[in-house]
Amino acid sequence: MQNEDAVTALVLAAGGGRRLGGRPKALVPYRGRPLVEHAVAAVRAGGCREVTVVLGAAGERVRSTAHLPGCRLVANPDWESGMGSSLRAGMAALPSPTRAVLVMLVDTPGVGAAAVARLLAAHRAGAELAAAAYGGRRGHPVLIGARYFAEVTAGAVGDAGARALLAAHAEEITLVECADAATPDDLDTPADLARWGAG
Repeated sequence: MQNEDAVTALVLAAGGGRRLGGRPKALVPYRGRPLVEHAVAAVRAGGCREVTVVLGAAGERVRSTAHLPGCRLVANPDWESGMGSSLRAGMAALPSPTRAVLVMLVDTPGVGAAAVARLLAAHRAGAELAAAAYGGRRGHPVLIGARYFAEVTAGAVGDAGARALLAAHAEEITLVECADAATPDDLDTPADLARWGAG
């Protein structure tokens, strides 16, 4: 059995929204609240008590306008280099002890508490590397146990994030089916915003 309290949610919210005309993704409004608030609410409702949020684009504006009580806010000054730098910044700021980290992307509002709860349940059952799956295909969020922390940090370059780790340990990943409870689509373009009724 694993201690759920030792799982930290890591919300990657540093993106500048290049394809959205440079609008920081953390602050894109969705259902009356910025995306970063939705992501934090999802991981908390799913069972993560510790939440670390990595900020980058318009970081000071996010801090001053988004309601993120109790979150550890981490600045990534190198956010323009890609998601890898945000993952590294977040991993470096994890509280101790952290036995696993649940990586949540800020721009997936269709991923809610149910998917998070299923990954935490998989971890409690012994999974050290788990990912939400949609029709059997790996997606987000992803849960990474402490034994992989050094490796995921080393492989987080450019926009790769945890991709190198997941590819190297594909046979060790517990896929947790979430298609009935979540939608993995991200918000990258104006068309995506229109489809989701966001922005």
